[in-house]
Amino acid sequence: MFEHKSVLLWETVDGLNVRSDGIYVDGTLGGGGHASEVCRRLGEKGRFIGIDQDADAIAAASERLKEFGDKVTIVRSNYENIADILDSLDIRGVDGICLDLGVSSYQLDTAERGFTYREDAPLDMRMDQRNPRTAADIVNTYSEQELYRIIRDYGEDRFAKNIAKHIVKARESGPIRTTGELTEIIKGAIPAKIRATGGHPAKQTFQAIRIELNRELEVLSHSIDTMIDRLNPGGRLAIITFHSLEDRIVKTRFRDNENPCICPPDFPVCVCGRKSKGRVVTRKPVVPTKEEIEENKRAKSSKLRIFERGRE
Repeated sequence: MFEHKSVLLWETVDGLNVRSDGIYVDGTLGGGGHASEVCRRLGEKGRFIGIDQDADAIAAASERLKEFGDKVTIVRSNYENIADILDSLDIRGVDGICLDLGVSSYQLDTAERGFTYREDAPLDMRMDQRNPRTAADIVNTYSEQELYRIIRDYGEDRFAKNIAKHIVKARESGPIRTTGELTEIIKGAIPAKIRATGGHPAKQTFQAIRIELNRELEVLSHSIDTMIDRLNPGGRLAIITFHSLEDRIVKTRFRDNENPCICPPDFPVCVCGRKSKGRVVTRKPVVPTKEEIEENKRAKSSKLRIFERGRE
């Protein structure tokens, strides 16, 4: 069963300012938690489009949202394709879009999906099971320098160089095929004193490989402008991030869409001609309450930022 506790549920849905006759998109549909609350606020003329690349998520969300009938359209795809999806549905503009960039509880807790370092399973980590490449391909084919780069940049692990070295050394004896094998290799690359005091030693490396495999930061960075462009005047884009790299991208892209001017600061007037597309609603990110974190520990690092399209 696809189960996932929606993070910052009310803050996100309230932040979308849902209109009963509006059109709304959830680009990371998951189990349909945010979606079901959006749909409850829609009237007869409202419409909802849910996008997800995970077949299990599509099945679960389809079941959860079937009570809302034909106002719901569900598409199996990556949200980076949102422009093509909306074009195929003959929709020019929408009134709100939300993204929850976290890995679902279902994906983490289903060992055979290969996202978790807590159980031994095939090294998979694919968000989209149609992807021919898996985490095992990255672990077994990337050079030591490439592994170091992604573990350093995406995992932000201070032992990235040693972990990459140990992975390359270990695979000389044969391919690394399971999460358990990789976890043991990572443990061997980290000093015992650090292993005893820090969090799980494999967490950051697994995160890095998952981000690389699923192109998570690339997709996010390339999609924000497109999503803002497809908002109707007054429409809102709400994005929930879970680590600093994602949050930095969202913060920067929102800021640049609010103030795209590239003129030198000492120019008395703007001459570059770039116009603002709207405003950042959340000057500081919205974070979960202490109560939410107590109920759902996976909410702890979440941050919500919201952008509103200009009304001109």
